[in-house]
Amino acid sequence: MPTSLHPAVVATVDAIYRSHHGWLLGWFQRRLGSACQAADLAHDTFLRLMASRDVAALREPGAFLRTLAHGVVVNHWRRIDIERAWAAAVSAQPEPVTPSPEERAVALETLCRIDEMLDRLNPKARSAFLLSQLDGLGYAQIGEQLGVSERMVKKYMAQAMLQCLLLAGE
Repeated sequence: MPTSLHPAVVATVDAIYRSHHGWLLGWFQRRLGSACQAADLAHDTFLRLMASRDVAALREPGAFLRTLAHGVVVNHWRRIDIERAWAAAVSAQPEPVTPSPEERAVALETLCRIDEMLDRLNPKARSAFLLSQLDGLGYAQIGEQLGVSERMVKKYMAQAMLQCLLLAGE
């Protein structure tokens, strides 16, 4: 996100904030049941608004905010699911293997970044990558399961590996 915004963008975001913050906060509260979480996610939504292109040219800012807010709440629920799965995996470990709070925070952040990376892939590329990495299948086996050629599996894996490299570079 830019450190300084154009005055027209600042004025537009300010006007949208004044007009729509109340209903956005209520929208999040109805979905989450928590005023604190609703305030955090409303804040995240407006950060996304400021980072988006052509804010000053928005014709329907309410509809655009709804779209942004939907993405924010989906990411919030996805993170909660990842945290629950991680907590279940950790609780199944013997006590000496239980990670420290710092290790847990790093692992959760990494899992969320991997989840976002996988979400950027098309469904077949994601499936090919997971079948390869989690199930240990070869490209020919993956091609059979997905109903595509081995060459296409190689393309899917290249897409996934590119996303992995981009993730590692962040």
